[in-house]
Amino acid sequence: MKKRIVDVVVLSDVHLGTYGCHAKELLAYLSTIKPKTLILNGDIIDIWQFRKSYFPKPHMKVVKKLLDFASKGTRVYYITGNHDEMLRKFSDTTIGNFSIVDKVVLELDNKKAWFFHGDVFDSSVNHAKWIAKLGGIGYDYLILLNRFVNWCLVKMGKEPYSLSKKIKSGVKKAVKFISDFETIAADLAIENQYDYVVCGHIHEPKMLKKENKKGSVTYLNSGDWIENLTALEYHKKRWKLYRHMDEIKVQLNDEEEYFEMETQLSNELIASLLFNKK
Repeated sequence: MKKRIVDVVVLSDVHLGTYGCHAKELLAYLSTIKPKTLILNGDIIDIWQFRKSYFPKPHMKVVKKLLDFASKGTRVYYITGNHDEMLRKFSDTTIGNFSIVDKVVLELDNKKAWFFHGDVFDSSVNHAKWIAKLGGIGYDYLILLNRFVNWCLVKMGKEPYSLSKKIKSGVKKAVKFISDFETIAADLAIENQYDYVVCGHIHEPKMLKKENKKGSVTYLNSGDWIENLTALEYHKKRWKLYRHMDEIKVQLNDEEEYFEMETQLSNELIASLLFNKK
C-alpha cells in the first residue's frame, strides 16, 4: 500500500492501556501515512489507569509503530498530558528523532503553531486530582457500556449512539467548560502572536477561527481515539481534520458498490446464457 506523505500529523488522547482505546483502528491509520513530523499531544499512554493485566498486543504494536516512525526519519514530539504526567520528569529529553516535551512551537510556512495538551486549564486536574482520576475510571467503564449498547443497536439495525456525548451536551457545565477551554487557549495564543494553537485533552475534535479585540487565531483540537477516532493533518499549507470512521464508511460503501456491480455482471451473464441458447 502506498503511504500518504504528510508534513505534520497530530494525535492526542489515545489512552493506551484502557478498555476504551481503539488501538487497532489507530494502527490501521498509522499504516497509511508517512509523516515528516509527528506530534503526540498528550495522554498517549494512560499511566493513571495503567494495569499490568491489561496492555494487549494492538496497544503494544501502536507503541512500536510510533517508535518506528522516529527510527525511520520522522521527527516525533511526545507532549506530556495529565494521564501521562509521570513523563514530565523527563521533559526536554531527546533521543535521536524522539523528544519528550511539555509544549512545542513550530514554524509552518512562515506561520507559528503552538502545541500543548491543555490540562493546565482544567481545575479538576490541578486542584482535585483524585476526582479527575475517579472520573477517568468512570469514563472508561462508560465507554465499555456504550460499546455493548451499540453492538445491540447495530444488531437491531439501528444507528450507534454515544452516551458520553449525550451526557456532555446535556450538562450545561460541561458545555461551558469546553467553550471556556477553547476561548482561553485562543486568547493566550493571540496574546503571544501565534497563528495556530493546537490542543487535546477535552476529546472534542475541532477546527475554527477565534477572534478577540487583539486579533485572531486558528484553534485546532485533535480529538481522541476513544470515541471520535480523529487526527489533525497539515500538508501543503492546509490543515485537515482526519476522521477514521469516515474512512471506514467509504471503504464499506466501496465494497457494497463492488458487490452490487459483481452481482449485476453475474445476472447479466446468466441471462445471456439462458436467452441466447439455440
